[in-house]
Amino acid sequence: MSDEQAERRDEDADQHGVGPWPGGPDAWPDGPRYDRELLAHGDRRNVVDAYRYWTMDAIVADLDARRHAFHVAIENWQHDMNIGSIVRSANAFLAAEVHIIGKRRWNKRGAMVTDRYQHVRHHEDVAAFAAWAQDAGIPIIAVDNLDGAVPVERSELPERCVLLFGQEGPGLSAEALAAASGHVEITQYGSTRSMNASAAAAVVMYEWCRRWAG
Repeated sequence: MSDEQAERRDEDADQHGVGPWPGGPDAWPDGPRYDRELLAHGDRRNVVDAYRYWTMDAIVADLDARRHAFHVAIENWQHDMNIGSIVRSANAFLAAEVHIIGKRRWNKRGAMVTDRYQHVRHHEDVAAFAAWAQDAGIPIIAVDNLDGAVPVERSELPERCVLLFGQEGPGLSAEALAAASGHVEITQYGSTRSMNASAAAAVVMYEWCRRWAG
């Protein structure tokens, strides 16, 4: 089963999307980006209308031509359930790449198959991740509500950076914090000490896009 077929199976229960291309095969658009099976049977995938009936490879290629300069990294020591949601948000905000640090396996349910459109790289540990960032010349910006962290709305958030998030509960490890060149936090106004990790990631990604996205 192809990736496109698996995706259609996973999302078949959802009734969003479009049906077969009107007019039958004689009316189908030409070009390699179009999936003939989708043209024939409809496109129920969770994609924006501009990508309706496109093959997955064509969508990824188009995203690759427009990806933003920020990356997202997540520590994964306890199979955090938030990782899938963070990957989904990274796709929504067009992150260059997602980096999983620690355990290679992660719960993909929350990603809602967006991981198929998003580049995901694995690093065995923080040291390997930090070495990659140094070689790439990309500063690491840790996101955690710690003493000394700068509120993200007042921070000098670089255009080219990797936003590093920790796990729900323990947050970022000491090694990860030490690897970062900057530390930011999200200003909160209620009684809770912290917010959900995937929600926090979406807030900071949006703040990056508010400043830098064209």
